[in-house]
Amino acid sequence: MRWDNLTAPPVEGDPERAAPATPPLPLALPGAITRTFDTPEFAGMTFYEVQAKSILNRVPGQSRVPFGWTINPYRGCSHACVYCLGADTPILMADGRTRPISELEPGDRIYGTERRGAYRRYVITTVLDKWSTVKPAYRVALEDGTTLIASGDHRFLSERGWKYVAGARQGNDRRPYLTTNNRLIGTGRFTVGPKESPDYRRGYLCGLTRGDAPDDEALSRSERYLALEGVKTQRFNFTPAGPTRRAVAAIRTSEQGDIPAITELVRRPVEPSDEWLLGFLAGIFDAEGSCSRGVLRISDSDDAILDQTTAALRHFGFACLREDRGLPNRVREIRLAGGPAARLRFFHLTDPAITRKRSIEGAALTHQTALRVVGVQSLGLELPLWDITTGTGDFIADGVVSHNCFARNTHTYLDLDAGADFDRKVIVKVNAGELARRELAAPRWRGAHVAMGTNVDCYQRAEGRYRLMPQIIAALRDFANPFSILTKGTLILRDLPLLREAAEVTTVGISYSVGFVDEQLWRAVEPGTPHPRRRLDAVRALADAGFSVGVLMAPILPGLSDGDESIDATVSAIAAAGATSVTPLALHLRPGAREWYAHWLAREYPHLVPRYRELYRAGAYAPQAYQRELTARVRIAARRHGLHRGERGDNRQLPEPPPPPPSEQLTLL
Repeated sequence: MRWDNLTAPPVEGDPERAAPATPPLPLALPGAITRTFDTPEFAGMTFYEVQAKSILNRVPGQSRVPFGWTINPYRGCSHACVYCLGADTPILMADGRTRPISELEPGDRIYGTERRGAYRRYVITTVLDKWSTVKPAYRVALEDGTTLIASGDHRFLSERGWKYVAGARQGNDRRPYLTTNNRLIGTGRFTVGPKESPDYRRGYLCGLTRGDAPDDEALSRSERYLALEGVKTQRFNFTPAGPTRRAVAAIRTSEQGDIPAITELVRRPVEPSDEWLLGFLAGIFDAEGSCSRGVLRISDSDDAILDQTTAALRHFGFACLREDRGLPNRVREIRLAGGPAARLRFFHLTDPAITRKRSIEGAALTHQTALRVVGVQSLGLELPLWDITTGTGDFIADGVVSHNCFARNTHTYLDLDAGADFDRKVIVKVNAGELARRELAAPRWRGAHVAMGTNVDCYQRAEGRYRLMPQIIAALRDFANPFSILTKGTLILRDLPLLREAAEVTTVGISYSVGFVDEQLWRAVEPGTPHPRRRLDAVRALADAGFSVGVLMAPILPGLSDGDESIDATVSAIAAAGATSVTPLALHLRPGAREWYAHWLAREYPHLVPRYRELYRAGAYAPQAYQRELTARVRIAARRHGLHRGERGDNRQLPEPPPPPPSEQLTLL
């Protein structure tokens, strides 16, 4: 369903409502009022407030769900996390250089990571979106001297998985967070690049002239450096292209008086400065260096150049080895030791000109003792912080793997972006309560059961501000209309008094969605939702209030949470929380969610891709044989833990889905 039945709410008497809307309105939401909030939990989010024309929605007859009517006050979900970093945080670009996060733009190419086999490796990705906010800031200090300024919601990759900057072991802020002695994954603090001083320029020219004709980028830099010294040059074809070689260009001067000046510029000083040595290393690398298959080399046949290069590398603390392969032309190699961290430090410290030689794509990441967390401190003030969204869901912030907002592709039919919009652009039907009361009073309404939370969570974080559910529940109570709520949110406890009042006059079904209790899997799959244990605490509170609470054990993820150990642990926790029933539901992959999940699976668990291809080759649903086996195993675990299925309200078992229609015959990958 598109949103052509929506109009903007009136703005009279409400100075907070902004017009015109910024950012631009989706095409399918003409005239909606756009609102943003300064509070940390809504940073980077946009809410489109609309006046819906109807709120009771009939479920299509061909749908597999066991209810006929729904109320959905929201479209899009603010459960997803938002992550922020200080404006000056250097981000690793695809050309091997760095740029402050505040200067990035959508479309920029940067480094992210993805899991390939047993290792997470550097890959080039694209910045999809960027936004700023103001949040309470924290300082994260690492043993190697790295200092990162970030919000408490930001996550870094540690040797024990993704961890938030700040959190708590108990209560509402319970989540995995950084503590001292955690070790982060990456190379460590980026080295500041050299200044283009006269000494650096002369060192570069000296190093470049010690090798063969360089690439265009090195020639362009040489032309510029010579021009700054008053030497005009012309480019010419040094070697024409042949069947097996590319054309090589070079530069020259036609002024006889420039020759002594060039000779002096490229002369090695008796006591070179550090800036000269950095320029020399950049020049000799552009002329004679290479970086492939994880090895940085500089090759030459001249003993003096090899000695000078080795001495310069060791002067700056690099470990290197000399190798002689016994080649007829006496070419020998200097090989840099120390892995990706040493290579990045060399590139940043010296700043060679040739981009293609600076690549670290495909290199494996490791954790290092020097990246041990030595302190996490609240700065006690709010600072401007920046977020980005990338194609890989992460990026490299000052040498540390950093998580970002990676959203689902489910908003395209609203004319919203297919990347981050599901999490960051939420449509709010601000008149939902008023509409519910009016439509329930209509003569044609026959009091059918109404299901809520079946599309997006009606108790997502935005509900804490908009408070639409109390109005809706009150209307259902007043008309004694049966209803049910499915949620992952704990905000439902706010409305417990209303729910108890409604239960006195009609049937109220409450179900929670808890697919698994494994914390690592929760962080990977549902990072913006309440912790599964917090959801089960809410189940206990509702059960203590007299409600028969069912738990939808969904989604159960093939290969990840469908093992006997995971099922037993989850059912045991559900039973202990006081639930009256448990209904297993295997993951189903509809268009949009299918593409997002396939991308995530291939990145995080590539070994499972063949299994998913097989399971979902016929469409959105796993085979019925798999579903029946899953249901039987959950039932066995339920009996073992004394959890017997209740018969009240909506807490009955969902029927097995019929064979998928031809329109759902899609391919996972």
